[in-house]
Amino acid sequence: MHKPGASVFYIDDWRVSPAEGVVSRGNETTRLEPKTMEVLVYLASRPDDVISREELEQDIWRGALVGYDAVTNSVIKLRKALRDDARRPHIIATIPKKGYKLIASIEHPASNATSVVTKTSTPLANTEKPGKSRSWVELKIGAAILSMMVLAGIAALWPLIAPENSSPGNDKIANLPSIVILPFESLNRDPKQEYLARGITDDIITDLTRLSNILVISGNTSSTYKDRQLSSRKIAAELNVQYILKGSVRLLGDRVRINAQLYNAKTGFNVWAQRYERKVNELFSVQDDVTRNIVRSLTIKMSHQEKIRLSQRATDNLKAYDLFQEGQRLALPRTEQALDQARESFKKAIEYDPNYGRAYGAIAITLCFDYLNGWVDAPVETLDRALKLAEKAVMLDNSTPQTYWALGFTHLMRKEYNKAESTVTQAIRIAPNYADGYGLLALIKMYLVQPDQALKLNKKGMQLNPYYSWQYLYTQGSSYYMQGNYKAAITALEGAQQRNESAVQIKLFLAAAYMNLDRQNDAEWLVEEIKAVSPETTISDIEKTIPIADSKFTQALLKDLRQAGLTE
Repeated sequence: MHKPGASVFYIDDWRVSPAEGVVSRGNETTRLEPKTMEVLVYLASRPDDVISREELEQDIWRGALVGYDAVTNSVIKLRKALRDDARRPHIIATIPKKGYKLIASIEHPASNATSVVTKTSTPLANTEKPGKSRSWVELKIGAAILSMMVLAGIAALWPLIAPENSSPGNDKIANLPSIVILPFESLNRDPKQEYLARGITDDIITDLTRLSNILVISGNTSSTYKDRQLSSRKIAAELNVQYILKGSVRLLGDRVRINAQLYNAKTGFNVWAQRYERKVNELFSVQDDVTRNIVRSLTIKMSHQEKIRLSQRATDNLKAYDLFQEGQRLALPRTEQALDQARESFKKAIEYDPNYGRAYGAIAITLCFDYLNGWVDAPVETLDRALKLAEKAVMLDNSTPQTYWALGFTHLMRKEYNKAESTVTQAIRIAPNYADGYGLLALIKMYLVQPDQALKLNKKGMQLNPYYSWQYLYTQGSSYYMQGNYKAAITALEGAQQRNESAVQIKLFLAAAYMNLDRQNDAEWLVEEIKAVSPETTISDIEKTIPIADSKFTQALLKDLRQAGLTE
């Protein structure tokens, strides 16, 4: 047996090597996903504790995009790897309504020159045994080492994905005022009122992205600053912006109180501030007033068309607005269950406001993801329905970039590439700062097998959205794969997978890239993961649904996946 290093420890009769990402016993060796290994190390670092789902999500995923089932899936993978039985566990026990507990014995090498092994036993009852604190400390060190490895990987990834200063249009961008709208703080104790603060933030960002003479940081990036206690100057330095808008919202019966302050981040001076106390049904007029004051304070010039667009509102119905925000939150993980729940919220929003264009577009997007992942029995009919909904979205609201995004994405899934490209271009025309518009246009170019253009557009989206979501890394990695730059593809796709372990499309391109660098074991392991989480994903289904325009590239991808063991 390989002599264990300082970071190696034992659970029951399994050798665990976080650095290698494997567990082994005798002739058996199983590779674990990075997050799954982190869960195991975390459980082992607290052998006498019941660890809640919330603690695992917060400490392991650290704000990344995960669905409710992310923790459950990780525990399932651990039990499968360690030959554990959920009904009669001997390694990981589920404590109903509380969380999970490691109940197997833990062994680790002693730090002296001899090969003495210290053992910690962790039955369901809390017990104290000699050597427990030492095991705890050493495993904490192991966890820290693993975390440093992840951070090092991100640091290595940054030169590949950071925006280039020499990219087209940066001279013009450098002369524009730049702003980040920080998440408005909800001063209500009821978490159900959080949607108001989130909605106000998102809507002000959406309004400002429609203007061509200001650079607006994406809402995805803005949201990462929620609850972070950083000075305005620190935030401005991180995002390279001149102005910061902060605010708060509080519901008082049928009234709402909103505070907003606009700062010059370099001087620290307050440029504009206003306190509003209005009836709740006047919320939208307050948002409009905040946007107008930002435009006025920064002396932003608007075209006649921009003024018209800025005056148009997606909905005036607060209940519909609430339900739409709830649907947006539910849809984030992109799992089948999450999309089903989100779709119901969007449908209810339409019941309250039948003219809510964005809600129709949001339903269309959920249907497209269902189609893409093979979660539908009638794929053609599903895409037909998605198209009708997306077209209705634009018909009802042609001033909002998100409705065009929904229609463009639907056209892409239908392999109507020219329509997809022209539709998303219109979204960017409406909102020159719309990061996700550039992201989707990059995705279209990738599927059109134009990886050079895809990478350039993707960088533009990343510039507007420095804390970009996994979709940007997916597009980047897939584009590198099409260029034949498999090493860069793997780096980007592994980064995407760290941000969303549920997305099957990431795993597909990553497995294919592994195959091209003679990492067959890694590719086969990843394909086994695909089979476990999405058994309906097969070679034939991918061939039908993946919207790659050039069949030569589709067949090359399928060949790689077939060799990696994906089911026909």
